Amino acid sequence: MKLRAVEPEDLDLLYQIENDQSLWLVGATNVPYSRYTLHDYIANSSDDIYADRQVRLMVENDEGETVGIVDLVQFSPQHLRAEVGVVILNAHRRKGYAAAAIQALCDYAQRVVHLHQLYAVVETGNEGAVALFRKAGFSTGNTLREWLFDGRNYHDALLMQRFL
Repeated sequence: MKLRAVEPEDLDLLYQIENDQSLWLVGATNVPYSRYTLHDYIANSSDDIYADRQVRLMVENDEGETVGIVDLVQFSPQHLRAEVGVVILNAHRRKGYAAAAIQALCDYAQRVVHLHQLYAVVETGNEGAVALFRKAGFSTGNTLREWLFDGRNYHDALLMQRFL
């Protein structure tokens, strides 16, 4: 498994992931993205976390097939922290890609960006994601009451942190 920069050829995959409404509960997105907007993002991203306040990396398996995306968002240069996000395509889940991608992202965040901490906001009912982040060395902090809204109901979330 390896992480690589987003390329123009990733537009269709990025479009698929960003417009998957089942993922909106776990992120900050609540509207569909157009191909134009995503094309513009790919074309204009500097791949510099200090300039963009985020960095997205594609997850590739050993055969060179793109299986998902991992990112650092909400980057704070003042506090040296960022939020972690990971999405692995359904066909490639439960094969260890998410755990490997998070570990590689943590290594990058520590060695290259020199971050002090990473965090994830995980819906309390998402037992798989909670276990994934615990396995990656994240500890559970506070419960964020009614933090996530799915359009009908509010859901509690866990603030999970890993100090680097």
